[in-house]
Amino acid sequence: MAQQKLTPLADAESRRLATLEKRYRNAARIQIESRVTHYHPITGGNYTSVTIRDQKSRWGSCSSRGTLSFNYRLIFAPPVVLDYVVVHELCHLTQMNHSRDFWDMVASVMPDYKIQKTWLREHGHELTLENHLRRLGIPVTLD
Repeated sequence: MAQQKLTPLADAESRRLATLEKRYRNAARIQIESRVTHYHPITGGNYTSVTIRDQKSRWGSCSSRGTLSFNYRLIFAPPVVLDYVVVHELCHLTQMNHSRDFWDMVASVMPDYKIQKTWLREHGHELTLENHLRRLGIPVTLD
């Protein structure tokens, strides 16, 4: 498949995409916080805050101080995949590792988590604002 030549975005296009990204970040915050609230009573542990970022190589993280961080681009994933990442990070509140006990805890909340984990590994690179806009039929550039 031939690669598309990427042309620099005009200032107006860059501002438009920045505005759209801000809206999707806000939507991600609302959705992720809702799912954290839903799953937290099931997983237990204590968290101090939820942050939303645009991480290049992670979908989520859990600090030893209880900060849960999530990639805003999860908003473009199927809801069950977003739920998997939320459950994964919440389980780190009590299991700060990837031991057998950790994965058993994830499985106790989400028995089919391996399907979501595989989907994210295979399709995660597709979760971008530009791809989302294209899927909706919205032009990325203002040509």
